[in-house]
Amino acid sequence: MTATEKDQRAAVIAEARTWLRTEYHHQAHVKGGGVDCAWFLIEVYAAAGLIERFDPGYYPSDWMMHRDEERYLAWVEKYAHRVDAPQPGDLAVWKFGRTFSHGAIVLDWPTIIHAYRRERCVTLGDGVKGDFEAPREVLFYSFWGGE
Repeated sequence: MTATEKDQRAAVIAEARTWLRTEYHHQAHVKGGGVDCAWFLIEVYAAAGLIERFDPGYYPSDWMMHRDEERYLAWVEKYAHRVDAPQPGDLAVWKFGRTFSHGAIVLDWPTIIHAYRRERCVTLGDGVKGDFEAPREVLFYSFWGGE
């Protein structure tokens, strides 16, 4: 891992931690005010300089229950590539409903930070157990080391 990559990963984690306890609110993106899991990722990775901030447009809060289109993964895969083992600062994306529709930032797997509706805020969690009602399929993505 290069010094630049190490610094970027640390910047992602430091920025993510500044969002802790921000209330969960669908489609919001105001630190300390409200954020959902999609906007949390956009705001953190943009603040860390890894992506340009973008607006994903309108999305219903339950779209993953009624559609097969991988909308969330399409956003993720525009900027990051799949990896087998996540490192600090990488993304974990879980399947809820019919599609992959919930993302978190890996602090030190399985410790994650995410905007989680059930917890009603940005919170630390366990990506393997404890946070979700049932085991869920998870994919990992990274901004580093790709093509």
